[in-house]
Amino acid sequence: MRRWSFRTERGSASLEFLTVGLILMVPLVYLVLAVSALQAGALAAEGAARQAARAFVLADDEEAGQAAAARALAVTLADYGLGAEAGALAFDCTNGQPGCLVRGETVTVSVRLTVALPFVPEVLGLRQSTSVPLAASATQRVSKFWGAQP
Repeated sequence: MRRWSFRTERGSASLEFLTVGLILMVPLVYLVLAVSALQAGALAAEGAARQAARAFVLADDEEAGQAAAARALAVTLADYGLGAEAGALAFDCTNGQPGCLVRGETVTVSVRLTVALPFVPEVLGLRQSTSVPLAASATQRVSKFWGAQP
């Protein structure tokens, strides 16, 4: 009897290994991909905020500063494989005056973006509903030697 039971079990260990391996490995690989996409998005938001703030305070006027900050956002997001439409900029000044570009002024640039999880289809708006919002901000001071009139 013992011989017969061993003979029927022959070869099932490899099948069980493949089945359990697939059941465990597929979610684990997806988890690694999702976490890496979110980490890349967080790094992109932080880098874009820092570069946009630097570009803004080095500009000659506010319109040129906003255009330079938008270019810095687009370039940084492209470096991380994200589209420029995924991010949005916001500027905040602490002076209460009409313009942000004033000597010694502190300017905070905030970046908000959404990162879609990998392999989520566009069907029925699933990609939009499973996107993760991320935000970062950076603060820069306008140089006291800035070229515009105070």
